[in-house]
Amino acid sequence: MIKIPIRVLIVDDEKDFVEMLSLRLKEVGEKVTTAYSGKKCLEILEKKDVDVVILDIKMPGMDGIETLREIKKRFPLIEVIMLTGHGTTETAVEGMKLGAFDYLLKPADFKDLMTKLEGARKRKDDQEERIRRAEAKFLMRKSGDI
Repeated sequence: MIKIPIRVLIVDDEKDFVEMLSLRLKEVGEKVTTAYSGKKCLEILEKKDVDVVILDIKMPGMDGIETLREIKKRFPLIEVIMLTGHGTTETAVEGMKLGAFDYLLKPADFKDLMTKLEGARKRKDDQEERIRRAEAKFLMRKSGDI
């Protein structure tokens, strides 16, 4: 079976963590892009196709919650997995309410992270398929075929 790589954007201000996670994800065949701030994350999303963002919550400047809010406003189909070493129940609840796919605490188990990445990509693919079907149905109705 051919594996279709997940296009992942890792956003975290901890450079060592980003580099290590990036290497591990590339080893398993994923396409990885990195950013060290929320602002840079949004700039990358404007230019590049991404399936899933792995987003740290606590970052200087634009924090993860603010970044998540902007991602969901501008790119609603991109899935986001929140990742933090300073997790609280409040940030987890707020992230999920804003549309995050899931929430993990550092250090996250790599196998758990991969399971969540695959789930997030599947949800994005399913949403895109539903939109394509709705658009096709709309066009058929408009042309009088239904």
